[in-house]
Amino acid sequence: MGKPLFFLVDDDAPRLEALAGELRRRFGADYQVLAERSPSAALATLARLGAGDEVAMLVAPTTTAEMDGTELLVRAHELHPAAQRVLLVGRGEWASAHPLARAMTLGQVDHYLFDPWGEPERWLFLPVSQIVADWAAGRAPTFEAVRIVGERWAERSHELRDLFSRIALPHGFYEPGSETGKALLDQAGGAAASLPLLVFRSGPVLTDPSNAEIAEVLGFRSHADGRTYDVAVVGGGPAGLAAAVYAASEGLRTLIVEPTIFGGQAGTSSQIRNYLGFPHGISGDDLANRAMEQVWLFGAEFVLAQRATSLTVMGGERVIGLSDGDEVTARTVIIASGVTWRRLGVPSLEAMRGAGVFYGAAAAEARAMEGEYVFVVGGGNSAGQAAVHLAKWAATVTILVRGDGPAATMSDYLVREIDALPNVTVRPHTEAVGGQGRSRLEALTLRDNTDGTTQTVPATALFVMIGAEPRTEWLDGVVERDPRGYLLTGHDLLRDGRPPAAWPLARPPLLFETSVPGVFAAGDVRHRSVKRVASAVGAGAIVVQLVHEYLAEQHT
Repeated sequence: MGKPLFFLVDDDAPRLEALAGELRRRFGADYQVLAERSPSAALATLARLGAGDEVAMLVAPTTTAEMDGTELLVRAHELHPAAQRVLLVGRGEWASAHPLARAMTLGQVDHYLFDPWGEPERWLFLPVSQIVADWAAGRAPTFEAVRIVGERWAERSHELRDLFSRIALPHGFYEPGSETGKALLDQAGGAAASLPLLVFRSGPVLTDPSNAEIAEVLGFRSHADGRTYDVAVVGGGPAGLAAAVYAASEGLRTLIVEPTIFGGQAGTSSQIRNYLGFPHGISGDDLANRAMEQVWLFGAEFVLAQRATSLTVMGGERVIGLSDGDEVTARTVIIASGVTWRRLGVPSLEAMRGAGVFYGAAAAEARAMEGEYVFVVGGGNSAGQAAVHLAKWAATVTILVRGDGPAATMSDYLVREIDALPNVTVRPHTEAVGGQGRSRLEALTLRDNTDGTTQTVPATALFVMIGAEPRTEWLDGVVERDPRGYLLTGHDLLRDGRPPAAWPLARPPLLFETSVPGVFAAGDVRHRSVKRVASAVGAGAIVVQLVHEYLAEQHT
C-alpha cells in the first residue's frame, strides 16, 4: 500500500497547480497529491484506483464548467466513502444561499477551504491537518498503545473498546482464538487466567482489570488524598469540565470526581455541529479530551473510576463519600453528574447488552458495523448523530421513533441530513419489543404502536438513546429533587417566595444553588436545564461565579 492520496479536481489550472504545489510542499512526505482538471477524468481515475489506494481527501471547487462541485464530491464519495469531502469556497462569499451551506447540512460535504488561502500556514495547512485528523480517526490505528484480548460480544469487551475510543488511545482488539490473540495470551503466561487481557505497550499487563486499575496505569489517580479543596466537582461532562476550567483558572483548589471517563453523554456524540466556534463540527470525545487537557493545565486534580455515594455537611465543609470508601472534603461542591440513558426494560434485549445492544452512540463499534443491518432507537439529536455516523459503514440504518417522527425533537440540520442519506430509514410509531440471537443480537422484534402488529427483522446491532435519568440517588434525603430526580436550584426551591424550611441562611438560594448552601448543580442534572452541550458549558462557567460569591460570604 502506497501513501494515502490527496485528490484535487479543478478546471482553474493556475489555482489547481498552486494548491497542489502547496500541499506537496507541506504534506508530500506522507501523502501523494493527485490533480485532475476535468471532473469526468477525475471520476474515471478514482474508479480505476485499486483497493490499496486510500483516498484521504477529495477537493473540488464550488463550480466547474462540467459539473457542480458538490455533485462531483457526492459521486466521488460513492467510489471512496472513507475520504473527507472538501469544497473550495471563495473567501468573502457569505451569502446564506451559498451551495456550501446546503451541502454541509445534507452531509454531502465534510469540510471547506478558502480561496484565496493567503498565508498557507494559517488558512491552508492548519485546516488540512484537521481534515486529515478526522480521516485518520476512522481508520484502524497503525500504532497500538494497548492490545485487548477478549470475547468479541462480551459486555466488558465493549466497555473497554468504548473507554479507549473515548480517550483517543490507539488500541487493538483481538479474539482469543486469533493468531495475535493466542500470541498475546502466550506472552502473558500465567497472568492470563481470565479475560479480557490488556497488554500495554509501556509494559503493564492486566487481567480482567477494573476501571480504577486502568486509570492508574494511564497516570490518573483513582483515590482521594485527604486534602481539603475549595471546590469539588462531581462529574466530568461538559458542565463539570467547564466548571473545573474556570474554578482552577481563577485560583481555586479544584478536584473532579468522575466514575467512568470524561465527556458524559456528549462524549459519545460522533459529531456536534451546532457548538459555537466549530463550523465543521467536533466529535464529543475530541471536545471532552481538549477540555480535560485545559483542566489539567490549569492545575485541577482528578479522581477517576470512583462514584460519589454520599454527601454530608460538617460545619463549613462538605464531605463526599466515594465508592471505594474514601472521602473528599471541600468548602463547596458542584454537582454535574449528568444523566444516564434510560433502559428499554425488555428482558431479551437487556440480556444482550454489549453483545449487539448498546446504550449510547458507541462510536467504538461503528467500524464493526460495515455491511450490517443497524437500528437506532430515539428521536433526539444524539440518536440522529449516531445514525449519520453509523451510515458511513452500515448497509442500512433504521431509526425507530415511538411518535410521529424526529422533526419535533431533533435539530433541523440533522433531520435534513438524515433525509438525504439513502441507507437511513425512519420508522415512526415503532418500538423494539424483543431480540433473538445465540451469543449476540441477530434479530429484532418490532411493534407498530398504532395497530399492535409485530415484525421480526434481521439486526446486527441496536443503539438505544431514548432519553435520560439523573444520577442523583446518592443525594436522596440530603438535597431536594423533583419527582424525576433532577436537582432543584435557585428560585425552583422557593414556595410562595420562601426557601425550604430547612434553609439556614437569611438570603434565598443563589441561581444554581441547591437546598444545601454551598452545594451547586450544573448541566443536565439540574431541574429544567436545557439539554445542549453549549448550555451545560455555560452553566459550568456561571456556577463558578456563584461559588466565589458563596466563599466570600464565609469570610464576612
